[in-house]
Amino acid sequence: MNVNINTPKVFTFVLSREHGFAAGVAVSSWFVLQYMGVNVMKARKRFSIEYPKLYSSDSDPQSKKFNCIQRGHQHTLEVYPEFLLMLSLGSIRYPVISSIGGVIWLIGRIIFFQGYSTGQPEKRRYGSFGYFGLFTMMGCAIKSIYDLIRA
Repeated sequence: MNVNINTPKVFTFVLSREHGFAAGVAVSSWFVLQYMGVNVMKARKRFSIEYPKLYSSDSDPQSKKFNCIQRGHQHTLEVYPEFLLMLSLGSIRYPVISSIGGVIWLIGRIIFFQGYSTGQPEKRRYGSFGYFGLFTMMGCAIKSIYDLIRA
C-alpha cells in the first residue's frame, strides 16, 4: 500500500448539541478556579502573607495552613492544561462521556482543595476519585485521535 503523507486531508467538524456539554464543563472549570483563587486571597489577608510571596516561609501552624490552601490552588493550575486538552480532544468524538469525565474531575478538584485547605495535606486524597474522570477523558481523547488518524 502506497500512502502519500504529504497530501492534506480535509476534515469537516460538525458540532452536535452534545458538544455544548463539553463547552459547559470548560466554562464551569473557570468558576472552580475562581472559587479556589478567592479562598487563597482570603487566606492571604487572614494570615498576612503579602505579595509577591507565593508561600509562607514561617513554620507556625497558621503558615502551614496558608501554604496548604495556596498549594491546593497551585496544583490545580498545574494540571489544568491537561484537563482542558483531554476534555477538548475527547469531546471531538465522545462529547457526553468526556463531559461526564470532566464533571467528575471538577468535583474531585473541589474536594481535593477543601481537604488540602484544612491544613492537613493528607486530606487532599479525598478528591483523588477525580482522576477517574481525567482517565475517562484521556481514553476518549486517545480513541478520538485514533479515529481521526484512521479516517
